[in-house]
Amino acid sequence: MSATPVYTDKAAPVAGPYSQAIKTPTAIYCSGQIPCDAEGNLVEGTIQQKTGACIANIKAVLEEAGSSIEKVVKVNVFLTDMANFATMNEEYAKWFVHKPARSCVAVKQLPKAVDVEIECIALP
Repeated sequence: MSATPVYTDKAAPVAGPYSQAIKTPTAIYCSGQIPCDAEGNLVEGTIQQKTGACIANIKAVLEEAGSSIEKVVKVNVFLTDMANFATMNEEYAKWFVHKPARSCVAVKQLPKAVDVEIECIALP
């Protein structure tokens, strides 16, 4: 089975030795996206703004891979504070109107001290 790394300069650059996504014939596995712009600058603001930045990065990576946010089948959300759960959901629901399967877990810390990270699996 072929596995092709995906990279776009329209999403946040990776923060380590990994790909933005890996595309296979049956799925696209997107690495976790943190609230950064395409130049790598952290997005400041509300949890909704940060969630939107994460998902905008996912959208750009999926489009580079020839897919779309509408083809996402599984999402994993990582929050450093579950007090942000409801407000994160407000922004999340605007992007994932088709309601893919999802997990949301609290973690002690995330890269670059951000408070949200989102990864997903999509169909090609």
